[in-house]
Amino acid sequence: MNFIVFDLEATCWEGKPPSKVQETIEIGAIRLNRYGEVTGTFNKFIKPILNPRLSHFCRELTSIEQEYIDRAYEFPNIIEQFQDWSEIFEEEYLLCSWGDFDRKMLIQDSRLHQMEYDWIEGHHINLKGQYHEIKRLRRPRGLKRAVTTEGFEFTGTHHRGIDDAENLAKVFAKYLDEWRY
Repeated sequence: MNFIVFDLEATCWEGKPPSKVQETIEIGAIRLNRYGEVTGTFNKFIKPILNPRLSHFCRELTSIEQEYIDRAYEFPNIIEQFQDWSEIFEEEYLLCSWGDFDRKMLIQDSRLHQMEYDWIEGHHINLKGQYHEIKRLRRPRGLKRAVTTEGFEFTGTHHRGIDDAENLAKVFAKYLDEWRY
């Protein structure tokens, strides 16, 4: 079993105008084996097609520069690389993200690019929701707070796909035997 702990960053605007559709601009992932050991890292930027210019708000929030996006490949190419890296079609796997946003974005972008997404449905768990239950919290916690509450240092830049994935992998490994899937 491969656990693919991942985080996406997407195009965004202050106040999220209703006329704008978000698209994934970064995917960061950590692959762990059944023992919680890291067996690989994946990080790629993705060029959006509907709104290829990042807003000032998005660049500030994610620290992702326009030039990174301009040099990136579009979603279909990067997702194929991601699937190959994560060995999705070769071994049992589970996609793990903090919340449901990342799963929804993968499906939305797959639809936008007329790609299959059955590799997502039924192969994803929402760690944020389960963490909330495990810890018996009244309200869900953000990733950064959960990481520090668990005694880990939050490393890297918050709202960067690879850094958030690396931090989430720490929490995932700590509760490896408690996640339901």
